[in-house]
Amino acid sequence: MAENKTAGRNLAMEAVRITEAAARAASLWMGRGDEESADQAAVNAMDKAFKGLSIDGTIRIGESNANGISKLIAGEKVGTGNGPAVDVALMPVEGPTIVAKSEPNGLSVIAMAEDGQLLNLPELYMEKLAIGGGLPADLVDLDNQPADNLKALSQAKGVPVSDLVVCILDRPRHGEIIAKTREAGARIMLIVDGDVSGVIATAWPKSGIDLYCGIGGAPQGVLSAAALACVGGQMQGRLVSRDKAEKQKISDAGIVDPGQKFSVADMASGNVTFAATGVTSGALLNGVTKADNIALTQSLVVRSQTGTLRYVEAYHQFGQADG
Repeated sequence: MAENKTAGRNLAMEAVRITEAAARAASLWMGRGDEESADQAAVNAMDKAFKGLSIDGTIRIGESNANGISKLIAGEKVGTGNGPAVDVALMPVEGPTIVAKSEPNGLSVIAMAEDGQLLNLPELYMEKLAIGGGLPADLVDLDNQPADNLKALSQAKGVPVSDLVVCILDRPRHGEIIAKTREAGARIMLIVDGDVSGVIATAWPKSGIDLYCGIGGAPQGVLSAAALACVGGQMQGRLVSRDKAEKQKISDAGIVDPGQKFSVADMASGNVTFAATGVTSGALLNGVTKADNIALTQSLVVRSQTGTLRYVEAYHQFGQADG
């Protein structure tokens, strides 16, 4: 696909409008204990916003049929059909439970890349390991013990291991990783959900997070990789198969080696655009706030081609068309 720099910049801002619409809709369900309604509201808003976007888009990572949602699922076409052919990865709400409970780090996220440049993975779990940019290649590895990865990272950063902060999803399956990380002397930030924000935070110096590790969703892994492709950072991901049916899903996806370690470049390459809007406030973005009939959103958008990250604050009138 021929690259048009002006069109690329316009597409980046259009991506923000899509995540803004989804975040605003989800925010109306914040703290109401109904994650299904929060997710559905965001899906409906994002689907509507896509209809005016001048792309010939194909969703590679999207909503799950298992959730009973019939929009924005993998394989669906989005956009007007008149525009560049792009792969789309999306998550109308990254962490519906977060929004339902009004907890930190709820996001609406989208990534777009040239046709064929986003890895199409089955809906499985993925083992993940991520660090920020500006560090030696292959510094850490999924096959290393936590202590070894932390020692290498501390030496590269010139700080003691005790200064490092590791972000991990608070799940029973991570009990061993948590114990070994503490034994190595690092500090831990446990999050209840939202591992996209956890991975991306490793590339944000002000986030205070040095390393992300643990098992989360494979779709979130691709979205995280898309963000790191734009802002820098290292990530490894490896699919987790727990039974024969999941092993078959990996085979059906055309993945020859079920133990393959995917890098950022494997999961997202070419000219990638990534956008996110905060639903609830967290390490990356402020959540949606509302005063009278005005909603304030904070978003970020970045393109791999330029590496320029823009924060976008917008004021919206509820009930008015996005623009």
